[in-house]
Amino acid sequence: MFTNNDINFEALKRKAYNGRWATLEEGIIPLTAADPDFRMSKEIENGIIEYIKDGYLSYGPFSGLPEFKKSVAEHFNTGKKGRFTPENVLAVNSAAMGMYMVAKYVLNPGDEAIIFDPVDFLFKKTVDSVGGNIKLCAVDSKTGDIDFEMLVSLISPKTKLISICNPHNPVGRIYSREILQKIADIAAAHDLWVMSDEIWSDIVYDKKEFNTYSSVSENAKKKSFTVFGFSKSFGIAGLRIGAVLCNDQELMDDFTEKSMFNSTIEGVSTLSQIAASVAIDKAKPWFNDFLTHLQHNRDLAHSMLSNSGVLIPNLPEATFVIFPKINNGMSSDEFAQHVLKEGKVAIVPGSERWFGKGAEGHVRICFSTSQEILTEGLNRIINSF
Repeated sequence: MFTNNDINFEALKRKAYNGRWATLEEGIIPLTAADPDFRMSKEIENGIIEYIKDGYLSYGPFSGLPEFKKSVAEHFNTGKKGRFTPENVLAVNSAAMGMYMVAKYVLNPGDEAIIFDPVDFLFKKTVDSVGGNIKLCAVDSKTGDIDFEMLVSLISPKTKLISICNPHNPVGRIYSREILQKIADIAAAHDLWVMSDEIWSDIVYDKKEFNTYSSVSENAKKKSFTVFGFSKSFGIAGLRIGAVLCNDQELMDDFTEKSMFNSTIEGVSTLSQIAASVAIDKAKPWFNDFLTHLQHNRDLAHSMLSNSGVLIPNLPEATFVIFPKINNGMSSDEFAQHVLKEGKVAIVPGSERWFGKGAEGHVRICFSTSQEILTEGLNRIINSF
């Protein structure tokens, strides 16, 4: 199901943007944006077709279709230790939009938000876009360990928010219940909000335990929002569908109202919500096979890079990206440019633009493709030196 023969390269060259097949010259292998090379499951495709057969695409409920809200709540409660009701779920236009909405709700211009360094660029982007100020808390670029001493030292009277990425992109670390409890206790002691981006929480290897942030303690439940999306697990990035979850219903109702969802100004495509519901309810067998494939690819990438002498890899506990350290003195941008020119492989440099200053000296390589493409791409990278 996940071999080279299962990839429709012609379709990818027409449709896969964001630094991928549709944006690059012929002959270049993109191991860039975190998006699978494989088609979505048949169950999702059939679910979309079935939904539109009667010819109606009417307005849906402002906060989301009942089946979507129920599916997302159950998904978190059965697999991530959550305790959400369907009413605790708001359908949003992508996880990225969810992050922006939380920042807008929590922060006034000049307020401070603490984010990790390195971490995906959207954390900084969303805070910047609402006029907030960033405080960077270092995490180890190999292990993802949080510098808690630094975290506490960054808190000032202007601090309003701690934003966490769990599992961590690009390091691939899953934060344990104990670490999340520690964050929750710090947030409670200083009356801070917490936003937990959990878009990667399905892509977890070695049967490791994942705890959704709000489940770890009573403190974690208070003043916290969880953000989730479907692009990583089910390959439906183009449908722009995500969710924001919050255990405090009064808080969620206020958040929904202030985000202008109780009107037709904001809202999410019903078709996208149906696809996401079907993904959770019917496409789990497809996803389980996909996850098995990804774990094989993770192990393959780790093994090949470990023996390369060019890059020193970490071993991600989650996600389908690997974040190796450059071993030849090149900067992240120089390395990525060299590999693109000499090896005909596109990768993401660990530059400040994408992940913050703490990412320098690394590159991010996406491995959600076939074993054949991954092997060819990694060999090209290694042999370009």
